[in-house]
Amino acid sequence: MTVNRRTLLGAAATAPVWGALPYRSARAQVANTIRIGVLNDQSGLYRDIGGPGATHAVNLAVRESGVRERGINVEVIQADHQNRPDVGSNITRQWIDQNGVDVILDVPTSSVALAVSGIVREKNKIHINSGAATSDLTGPACSPNLIHWTYDTYNLGKGTGGAMVAAGGNTWFFITADYAFGHALERDTTAFINAAGGRVLGGVRTPFPGTTDFSSFLQQAQRSRARVIGLANAGGDTINCIKQAAEFRITRGGTKLAGLLVFISDIHSLGLEIAQGLVLTETFYWDLNDRTRAFTERLGATPGNLKPSMTQAGCYSGVLHYLKAVADMGAAQAKASGVETVNRMKAMPTSDDAFGEGSIRPDGRKLHPAYLFEVKTPAESRGAWDYYKLISTIPADQAFRPLNEGGCALVRS
Repeated sequence: MTVNRRTLLGAAATAPVWGALPYRSARAQVANTIRIGVLNDQSGLYRDIGGPGATHAVNLAVRESGVRERGINVEVIQADHQNRPDVGSNITRQWIDQNGVDVILDVPTSSVALAVSGIVREKNKIHINSGAATSDLTGPACSPNLIHWTYDTYNLGKGTGGAMVAAGGNTWFFITADYAFGHALERDTTAFINAAGGRVLGGVRTPFPGTTDFSSFLQQAQRSRARVIGLANAGGDTINCIKQAAEFRITRGGTKLAGLLVFISDIHSLGLEIAQGLVLTETFYWDLNDRTRAFTERLGATPGNLKPSMTQAGCYSGVLHYLKAVADMGAAQAKASGVETVNRMKAMPTSDDAFGEGSIRPDGRKLHPAYLFEVKTPAESRGAWDYYKLISTIPADQAFRPLNEGGCALVRS
């Protein structure tokens, strides 16, 4: 198992000193301590999407939850899963079996999320997923121990894919990251393209991780004469695709790029000169309304001096709601059964400054609105991080796959 040195030191620093306490006192402290493990990409392609910024957001949620003032201890640790299912699985088992972790949070990279979800279910703990996208997490792979919080491939395909077809982009070619996330994003977007009368002319799957040169894939897409090149990837892969498309003038003849999972940190990295005009779907934007601006101000700059991504906002929102359930149930009861705690979370309406009002469905899908944005031109931007203009809002009850269409065994037919 690979866990970065900072994670091990952080875990050691927050661990109680059992030998210094009488046995009865130590047992009481364990029963009253909630442990949250933030598991994500701390150093690779998805670092700016979640990474240390997710832990930063979780710590704000812990402070604002008020549970410590009610005598409930909360410890937060973090680790780097390196976008590898084996690493993520090993860390999850160690955290639960040896460190007493109650909640595994974030877990981007869908292949890692699917593996972690199975272990969490086996151990009857809780998985609140913010960073992974595959809609299978609330479909065939749904779990009574899982809540999928922020976005998914169905939601992204409906928002961005549907908008591009409506604007005339009726022929597509996909450049797809070759793992569970990319496959699901291509699949779900294709369904919306076909339903709208469009066609997929072809596609190519790129090795993940490790691909940095996308020029040959982009030229293959260009040769297909598709009106839209769908980028079924994320983070550094999406950034490299868009930069290289500009370098090779792939869009010069009218071909459009569809970034199917784009984050504000990606736009910041690209710059408005390159990113302008991109249409994308997000469920959180720091400058959307007074509540999102208030949350962003309280959070402050995330590590790297970035505005929060929707994944980081989802980590805040998910932990805040979880701790409300803990306060309602009591720490000992919440720790005793992940399923019962998730059921309590589903029974409670959600409310926070990042996502507003929402709810959690029986299949574990968190519901809130989604937003279709277009990236501003440099002339339209009023200042730093003023990157998006709102095209349309997709209501919460329409933003995600209908409950009876996912194939989740938790849903009564």
